[in-house]
Amino acid sequence: MRLASFKSSFLSDCSPKKTKSYTSFIRTSLALLIASASINSAYANEQFASCTAVLADKAKQAGVSQQTIDDVFPHLVHQDRVIELDRSQPEFVQTFPGYFSKRVTDWRTEKGKEMYAKHEALLHKLSDKYGVPPHYLLAFWGLETNFGSYKGKMPVLDSLATLACDKRRSKYFTQEFLVAVKLMEREKLQKEDMIGSWAGAMGHTQFMPSAYTHYAIDGDGDGQINLWASEEDALSSAANFLASLGWERSFRWGREVQLPENFDYQESGYKNRKPLSEWNAQGVKKADGSALGEGDTTAYVIVPAGHNGPAFIAYKNFRVIMRWNNSEFYAIAVGVLADRIAGASGIKASLPDLPAYSRKDIIALQSKLNNLGFDVGKPDGIIGPATREGIRNYQIRNNMIADGFPGLEVMAALNIDLAGKATSQS
Repeated sequence: MRLASFKSSFLSDCSPKKTKSYTSFIRTSLALLIASASINSAYANEQFASCTAVLADKAKQAGVSQQTIDDVFPHLVHQDRVIELDRSQPEFVQTFPGYFSKRVTDWRTEKGKEMYAKHEALLHKLSDKYGVPPHYLLAFWGLETNFGSYKGKMPVLDSLATLACDKRRSKYFTQEFLVAVKLMEREKLQKEDMIGSWAGAMGHTQFMPSAYTHYAIDGDGDGQINLWASEEDALSSAANFLASLGWERSFRWGREVQLPENFDYQESGYKNRKPLSEWNAQGVKKADGSALGEGDTTAYVIVPAGHNGPAFIAYKNFRVIMRWNNSEFYAIAVGVLADRIAGASGIKASLPDLPAYSRKDIIALQSKLNNLGFDVGKPDGIIGPATREGIRNYQIRNNMIADGFPGLEVMAALNIDLAGKATSQS
């Protein structure tokens, strides 16, 4: 029964004296709730103030000037929303088709071409120096902030201080916070201008403070490194960062491929890296049906949506992209978007309509696999390498196509009652 209906029913059956008692009870309850919230808020603010005092001491020990400490620390604000976002987990697990179709879009492709025309000279200069082709730099920029149109809206120093004062990842965020304060001082930035993601990523290319400090460079020659205001600084810094991560000059990220009908899906995955010559011998071809390149370049096959979806072959630079963001979905999106900006068409294979599993579904899957002896680690609702390997081994034992993908056949065989009801995910 809804509260309004309950209240109406309750009042209709009550005498004026009882009605007065009910009203008094509601008022008292609300007052207690407000008082409790105020006490909790005051306690949190007191704890935050104590923590930031400790951070101020650490900043001073790290060489931050007293002037900067006086300018910054009294104005730090605990951001409750940051803690909420840090704790939140999506109800449904992202599928590759859902992820890819929302990120590799016609708009991003055309905007990337527009930005290429705008920064053509700089992009080729960076490519010559760092070995990263222009279309890759543009793809990263597009995926990170829509080419600078959305750089986040959270005050970075407040966010980092909030996370530093939270026990869950205090050590990491304390270091990032201190680096951010030193960065602000070094680059003569204003606290109010340092806006970014809730986790502290900043600027056009969403660098964390440590990456900003070590890899950001002055691309426009104005004597300052500003990843918010300068597109030239951001692109130059991205090229420098990727080169430092090991970007291999003159090599692609990978490509979409055709797999032979008799392809053994046990051969897919990072653990099964082979020279291109061996993949050629097994009948793996480019998406247009032509032969892969020859040579000893090692690569591996990825089937992010299972055997019914597109297949890709990944080279060394694919792993470099994953060092920027440790996600195969992200790395494929960067690669395909880069190809499209450079003039190629999109992927040829159709994206399958896949079930949208809830996190509870995946936790149930992981628990079942663990109970059957396929060690996938602590159930967490995330489909990582260990979970895929566990699924693959289960599929092998049960004579299924061993693509390591949690298809409906696997879920049914494990008798998992789907909380998400296996509806398709757009």
